[in-house]
Amino acid sequence: MSATDHDPPGVPDRTIDAVLFDFGGVFTLSPFDTVAAAGKELGLDEAVAFDLCFGPYDQDGDHPWHRLERGELSLIDARQALAEMARGRGFDVDPLALLIGQRPEDDQRDEVVARALRVRASGVATACVTNNVAEFGEAWRSMIPVDDLFDVIVDSCRAGVRKPDARMFELALAELSVRAERAVFLDDHPSNVAAAARLGIRSILVGPDRVAAFDELDVLVGLASGTARCAGEGAVCAP
Repeated sequence: MSATDHDPPGVPDRTIDAVLFDFGGVFTLSPFDTVAAAGKELGLDEAVAFDLCFGPYDQDGDHPWHRLERGELSLIDARQALAEMARGRGFDVDPLALLIGQRPEDDQRDEVVARALRVRASGVATACVTNNVAEFGEAWRSMIPVDDLFDVIVDSCRAGVRKPDARMFELALAELSVRAERAVFLDDHPSNVAAAARLGIRSILVGPDRVAAFDELDVLVGLASGTARCAGEGAVCAP
């Protein structure tokens, strides 16, 4: 749906034509929380565990994880490089194991999927803008009904860029033919939210209560009454 399309009959004029969704941390439990919890079990500080696996996530550099998400390294090579970096810092751990270990049951997935389907059914275009790993293949698609949820998918390992690079959002907006100021973005990492906001995209920082973020989204797309919260705990609207 483009910015020039009309709203369905009975739906008031709205200012939002598209919603861009992150995948992990929005439709699933946050991978950042998973790494922190797994690291804690090994006696690692949360920040250390995060850094061992993801590096400086608010940047886009030559860290093995960043290169993996851009499709420049294989999973095997990235895993080896991460382990070597960890040993060089005195940690005898496999950082990737922190991410792919057992996760707790996700009691919000069905709800957030239903809420996203409702947004799309209202006539709002949708895109998944995700930092992903090529070797994860189609496994992530088995977690949610991808084809029913999204009009467009921008996958970092296929696009060759990763969030917070502005080109990830620009690719999605271009494919949807939507202007930045008429889009909303949901993500669980502050740097990605900030990057989208710098483009003029209204953004929601998703916290542990992911359903709360969808409450914020409903307000912005006109599916709920009230005023969106722009500060405080949980989801944060910007700008």
